[in-house]
Amino acid sequence: MVNLLTDFRFLLAIDNIAIAGFSDVSGLEKTIETEDHKEGGNDFVHKLPKGINYGNLTLKRGLSDGDNKLWKWHLDIAHAISHKKPLKKYKKNITLIVLDEERKKTDWIFTFKDAYPIKWTGPSFNAKGDGIAIEALEIVHTGFERS
Repeated sequence: MVNLLTDFRFLLAIDNIAIAGFSDVSGLEKTIETEDHKEGGNDFVHKLPKGINYGNLTLKRGLSDGDNKLWKWHLDIAHAISHKKPLKKYKKNITLIVLDEERKKTDWIFTFKDAYPIKWTGPSFNAKGDGIAIEALEIVHTGFERS
């Protein structure tokens, strides 16, 4: 039996400790960059690998007043940068776990190396609305693998 994976159940672990659940994840991108090399004597162009580029990971979830670990992580990075301190101790290996409809782990588990947040986006508040306040965290990393 094949389980279809829905797009609203994601769990983030930092250093193997579950931190938060998310409803929206984007940026799972891995691109092999190439450069053109024209062969002498004819018009053939070789595509030679140049490097690998990884997209930034963006995580979104409903804002809660009880959990501020991700906000604090972002503040620690910003403080280190503004005081010209090394970021090494703030970079984390993080794991993104896709859950199934029963909120059980699937085989879709991604590990990101040397990750740290580069952008936190707070919600747009509207007193006339009844929507959920959403926060977003954009994370840069040096690569990811699927386990």
